[in-house]
Amino acid sequence: MAGRRRSGARPPADSQHFLRDPRLAAQLVRAAGVGPRDLVVDIGAGSGRLTAELSRSARRVLGIEQDRRWAAQLSGRWPNVRVLDDDVLTVALPREEFSVVANLPFDKTTAILHKLFDDPATRLVRADLIVEWGVATQLGLPWPSRVKSIVWGSTYEVVVTRRLPRVAFEPVPRVDAGVVSFRRRPKPFVPPEAHERFHRFVASGFRHGLHTVAQRRATERLAGRGAAARDLDAHQWAQLFLLTQRGVS
Repeated sequence: MAGRRRSGARPPADSQHFLRDPRLAAQLVRAAGVGPRDLVVDIGAGSGRLTAELSRSARRVLGIEQDRRWAAQLSGRWPNVRVLDDDVLTVALPREEFSVVANLPFDKTTAILHKLFDDPATRLVRADLIVEWGVATQLGLPWPSRVKSIVWGSTYEVVVTRRLPRVAFEPVPRVDAGVVSFRRRPKPFVPPEAHERFHRFVASGFRHGLHTVAQRRATERLAGRGAAARDLDAHQWAQLFLLTQRGVS
């Protein structure tokens, strides 16, 4: 949850919110199902609370920390951890299967989510992320839907697993946080080769209305008369898309 900027000095203290209790970090790693065969990415490693626990459970950990001083303190502390002093938005994601367990920077949360989930061809299998509570609920609730929640939800099941009070962090932030878990579906709702078309289909439906992308009869059958774009969840949007691709109304 710590806001970062690339420089030799640390950002102001009130922009950094680290986990206070190592026992909480251990609980989060266990809940994420990290095992001895896993490669795990820790985005915004910061003070190393999660990194330390991940090192005990994972085969290999890639910590990404933009602040040079934090990165230097973490480097070399664990034999199975590699720490990158870099901006996660410019780092290439692993080419092998990997998971993410991370306490995301608040100011980069949206950009990081897009990096992780926009492309279904990435090898990401699961991500357990600490984000602001409002963001967690937006991501985890199926209604009212949003373009990004539908597109990401076609590939990943999204679940809010717990709420973390402000006092669980130091310094204490202004808002509570939540843990949201993205778990890759065994079979995506939309084939990977159709993902970009699906994205455009959903975006157009939100921008111009459901009737502009599909027959009214199909939308009423799936969601009822008078349904708006935000009333359909990811599964319903995928069904509507596949029906239009087959020319079924």
